[in-house]
Amino acid sequence: MDRKKILVAMSGGVDSSVAAALLKEEGHEVAGATIRTWASETCADRNTKTCCGLTGVEDAREVADTLGIRYWVFNFEKEFKQYVVDYFTAEYLKGRTPNPCIACNEHIKFRLFLSRARQLGYDFIATGHYARLDYDAPNEAFFLSEGLDSSKDQSYVLFPLDSDVLKHLTLPLGRYTKAEIRAEAKNRNLCVADKPDSQEICFIPSNDYGTFLKREKPEAAQAQSRGAIRTKDGKILGEHSGFFHYTRGQRRGLGVAHSERLYVIDTDPEKNEIVVGAKEEVFNRTCEVGKVNWFLNPGERLHFRAQVKIRSQHKKAPAALEVGSDYKSVRVTFDEPQDAITPGQAAVFYDGPRVLGGGWIDSFA
Repeated sequence: MDRKKILVAMSGGVDSSVAAALLKEEGHEVAGATIRTWASETCADRNTKTCCGLTGVEDAREVADTLGIRYWVFNFEKEFKQYVVDYFTAEYLKGRTPNPCIACNEHIKFRLFLSRARQLGYDFIATGHYARLDYDAPNEAFFLSEGLDSSKDQSYVLFPLDSDVLKHLTLPLGRYTKAEIRAEAKNRNLCVADKPDSQEICFIPSNDYGTFLKREKPEAAQAQSRGAIRTKDGKILGEHSGFFHYTRGQRRGLGVAHSERLYVIDTDPEKNEIVVGAKEEVFNRTCEVGKVNWFLNPGERLHFRAQVKIRSQHKKAPAALEVGSDYKSVRVTFDEPQDAITPGQAAVFYDGPRVLGGGWIDSFA
């Protein structure tokens, strides 16, 4: 085995802690670093247990001490604000539903982290994500595959990683289950062995997106509040307090009385309206995907079949893919209608467990 110098992104959770432990025991020269992303003062003040809080730093430092490895805290606040918080805010105010975790993975947790690791003399980086890194020898390309624990697989949120990152990445947890990782942590007496997983967005610990948007962009939020809630045929059913409070497929919180259950089927930022309808109106078969990143380039295959995920917890569904001439866009046509295809979310393409690539959903039909 080649001994590598690896810097592990340690959030203070059980996954990244065990990743560092496993790599050290394999004989690599390992160190750890936590990314400080306190772009929101509220997040820092609450000392939240999410990855941008003080508790995560304290736990990661204690694990590093237990393992006997060097440890740093990186201040990426400026970059996090630009690439994650500002992106999140802008997307919601455009009537789209962003995925800040994917944006953070692309710009902060991998690309920027790798750059800082190189400055410190480390050739590789590692994280505690549940995905596998594989190599396609004929095409000399690294690619990702699903983690063996299907309930924890995180390959979907890693689709934007570029080839330079993949060449300098290791993912030690891809062949473990979550239960096995917790057991490994307990066997090593790590302080985070029983620490619960974080569920909320790290910079909005309250999960109150509307209040966050109003604080970040008060003028824009105020201008786009108080608009109509209507049906597709134009019937006004009520009034909303800001279209950015709603996302496609949402049922709860509409605040309108109707003879049947209503769901958000679209948002119209230009008219400041929410369009609602029956459940079947939330299903669609086709979507346009842009800014596509390929792990396994389709080559001359502009039409082929794959399985596609449109949300992290979405079950992969069979579809026909039509690749644009620039390879940066794909039209996806599912065999069966899918629930709440949502602009701003990611569509990731699979061949069995192998991730072919993915991009951002621009529209649906």
